[in-house]
Amino acid sequence: MITGSSSDIEIFQKIASADSKALEALYNRYAPILYTTLRKIVTDERLAEEVLTEVFVIIWKKSILFNPELSSVYAWLVLLARNKGVDVVRRLRENSTMPEYSDEYEDEFIIPMLSPVIEKIDYRIANGLKVNVENALIKLTDAQQYVLSLAFYDGLTEKEIAEKLNIPTETVKAKIRTALTNFKTNLMGKS
Repeated sequence: MITGSSSDIEIFQKIASADSKALEALYNRYAPILYTTLRKIVTDERLAEEVLTEVFVIIWKKSILFNPELSSVYAWLVLLARNKGVDVVRRLRENSTMPEYSDEYEDEFIIPMLSPVIEKIDYRIANGLKVNVENALIKLTDAQQYVLSLAFYDGLTEKEIAEKLNIPTETVKAKIRTALTNFKTNLMGKS
């Protein structure tokens, strides 16, 4: 039985066993943060709601692809929503150049493949870190915030960012690297 104190892993294991109540519990726990993430990517409110629904359909169908040994549920879900949101925006903007959306495409480009070296955090820990993350981002320069936004929320590649900003790709790589280093320093309180 799923309760409010059930861990993310317990809920995900129940979803993998086709427990619809577990999916409902996961939705209640994560829909607000996933929707907030999607709204930063998909600016249309109604479309963001549709994408959120699609994300939970993917979770229902493909929860078996989540590996608790390699990732946390929180990170997997946020990146799943981000990847799906970016894909939808790209398809709207580049309709003819995108490959056909299929199960194989979804497994390769939408389902997150996270590194096992990323520290695992759950919803409660992530919520506690929210203010620290926001403060670390605010301490970045406007240019650093912008380049990270283009990469994460707009889903632009380094080459696309370079074209948009009319600067060399190597400069974009350096700007992203510097922004991430400064973000980490700010997050760790070493500023």
